[in-house]
Amino acid sequence: MAMNAVARDTVFALRRQIAKIEGTLPERLQVPAPGVSGATPGKVRGGFPSGIAEKLNRSDDAGGSDMTPDMTIVRRGLAVASADAFLHTGIERLDTALGGGLPKAALSEIHGLETRDAGAVAGFALSLVSLILREKQGLPILWVGTAEIFHEAGLPYARGLHALFGIAPEQLLFSEAPKLLDALWIAEEAARMTAFAAVILEIRGSPQRLDLTATRRLHARAQSAGRPVLLLRQAGEADPTAAPVRLIVSAAPAASRGTVAGPLAGSIGRPAFKVDIGKSRTALPGQFTLEWNPNEHAFAERTENSVAVVPASGRGADPAPASGAVLAFPALASPATGDQSSRQQHPAHRSPRRAG
Repeated sequence: MAMNAVARDTVFALRRQIAKIEGTLPERLQVPAPGVSGATPGKVRGGFPSGIAEKLNRSDDAGGSDMTPDMTIVRRGLAVASADAFLHTGIERLDTALGGGLPKAALSEIHGLETRDAGAVAGFALSLVSLILREKQGLPILWVGTAEIFHEAGLPYARGLHALFGIAPEQLLFSEAPKLLDALWIAEEAARMTAFAAVILEIRGSPQRLDLTATRRLHARAQSAGRPVLLLRQAGEADPTAAPVRLIVSAAPAASRGTVAGPLAGSIGRPAFKVDIGKSRTALPGQFTLEWNPNEHAFAERTENSVAVVPASGRGADPAPASGAVLAFPALASPATGDQSSRQQHPAHRSPRRAG
């Protein structure tokens, strides 16, 4: 039992040290109450930056401080994080789990586990860009990637940008680099400029050059410029990065289009995303299904999914099986009239169909 406690304390100490190095550890500093042994009444302890500590102590000595003994101050790194330091998604549960939202002046990772998730990852990133441009109107967005990325996933459609996200085509600039090293250099140089509202870097796979050193440089440039940098990962592993937040995004089934009379059967509603919190400052897990409203340019959370993945059968009165069943061919024992296959086709029907 004692060995388990020692091992647990050792692991906790290592995690705390790693969080300090990455700058993702929120430290709660308690103002000492008057009369506590070793503490001077009104003096703020706990390793505050000298400027903040002096200001608080001066105001307390003058008798003008409104700080109460039970007040808790949250500090990240060497600065106090304010509410304006986060990009609010508009989903209260998600923002709370992220500790206030996505950090504005930081590197944030949006991860797609498979290649087919590239469209969902790009759509979610553009949704965030739409929220960013509300505060930084008139500034463009730079999207950096390699030729492999744009050849595989394509480029956003200009009319779709304006219709779905309210982004004018001239506000989105693309930089296609021949190599990953060039893309990283372009993103680092662009991240230090205040002429961009945000910088997007899209990477495919898990290249060795995208390591902690490279992501620390991107994170440091974003912090110094006060601009968000979004790292889009296409079909890569969840490798360690300096990004305080990692969101794993994939496509979610779209609900039916809503009308005055109710959901319109057979229609396709708003685009939806499945968002999982892979890493955050608070280390709180969470899974969310978000819908993007193209008219209001805002997210909405969907709590339940009643979408029929398999449509009803049009051949008979029996409805289609529940979601998860595969409908490929009619049963061999009771074929439909006129659909009896030849002997040469029967073996092919019995063999499994290969996907991809």
